[in-house]
Amino acid sequence: MAPGRADRPGRADAPAQQPDRQTHDARTATQKDDTMTSIAIIGLGIMGLPMAKNLVEAGFDVTGYNRSRGPVDALVDAGGQAAGSIAEAVRDADVVVTMVPDSPDVAGVVQGEDGVFANAKAGALWIDTSSIRPDVAKELAGEATAAGLGAIDAPVSGGEQGAIDGVLSIMVGGSPEDFERARPVLDAVGRTIVHVGPSGAGQTVKAANQLIVAVNIQALAEAVVFLEAFGVDTDAALTVLGGGLAGSKVLDQKGRKMLDRDFAPGFRLALHNKDLGIVTAAARQAGITVPLGSAVSQLVQATVARGDGGLDHSGLFKLTAELAGRA
Repeated sequence: MAPGRADRPGRADAPAQQPDRQTHDARTATQKDDTMTSIAIIGLGIMGLPMAKNLVEAGFDVTGYNRSRGPVDALVDAGGQAAGSIAEAVRDADVVVTMVPDSPDVAGVVQGEDGVFANAKAGALWIDTSSIRPDVAKELAGEATAAGLGAIDAPVSGGEQGAIDGVLSIMVGGSPEDFERARPVLDAVGRTIVHVGPSGAGQTVKAANQLIVAVNIQALAEAVVFLEAFGVDTDAALTVLGGGLAGSKVLDQKGRKMLDRDFAPGFRLALHNKDLGIVTAAARQAGITVPLGSAVSQLVQATVARGDGGLDHSGLFKLTAELAGRA
C-alpha cells in the first residue's frame, strides 16, 4: 500500500516489492488487495484536482483524465500522469476515482464501450466521490459488480479548501469489504471517513448534508442582513456568535465571505441547486416533507436562474439582501 503523508500517522507503508502482474490480475473484485497503488481519477475540477494532488503526495501512482487540458497539466506538474481518454486512464488502474458534477455525468464516464466498466481490469475498485442520486448510485454499483469491479459511493463534504487540505468528510456506501479496500485511498483525501451502509447510502447521507448546509447558509445570510440593518459591528458579532450554540462550520467559512461580498466559488450555487433537487425529489419519493429544505431550494434555484450559479453557495446572501431591500 502506498505510504501516507508524514503528518497523518497510522497509514501503512508501501510494500518493498510489487506482486507479480499475473497474480494481481487474477484477483476478484471481492478480494482485498493490499498492494493497490495505481489510481486513475476522472474529473479534475475544483474538488478533483486537489484530491488527485493529495493522492500523489501520499505516494500513489496517479493518472488523471479531464475534458479540458489545463487541470491535467496541473496534475502532471504535481507529479501525476496524463491520459488522453477514460479507457487509457483506467486500463492499468487498481482504483478508479470519479469526481464529476451530476448523475448523468457519472453514467457517461462509466458506461459504454469507452467507459470505466468496459475498460478497467477485473478486480479494480471504483470509488465515486461525485454527489448524485442515491438510486443512480445503487444502480451503477450493480453494473460495476456485473463487470467484475468493486464499487463504493463516497461523496465528500468540506468544499475546495477541505479538498486542498485533505480533510474532507467522506460518507461511504457499499460493502464492508470494498470499504476496507478503499480506506488507504480515502485516508489520503479525507479526515472523517465513515461507512454508512450499502450502495447508495453514502449519497443519501450526502443529500442530508447538503440540506443542512443550505439551511445554515440561508440562516447565516438572514442574520448578517439583520445585523447590518442595525449597524452592529458585524465582525465582533460573528465572533461571539461563533463561540456559542449558533456557531458552525458554515458560520466560520462563509460569514467572512458574506461580510466582504466575496463569492468566488469554493462550491458553486449551481451544484448546490442540483443537490437540493436530489433532496426534494428523494423526500417526495420517501413520502416525507422537508419544509425548510423546500423553501431554501426555491431561493437557491431563483439565485441560479438569474445568472448567479457560478458563485459560491454563500452567494445566496445576494438574493437575501435584495429581498430585504438592502442590496
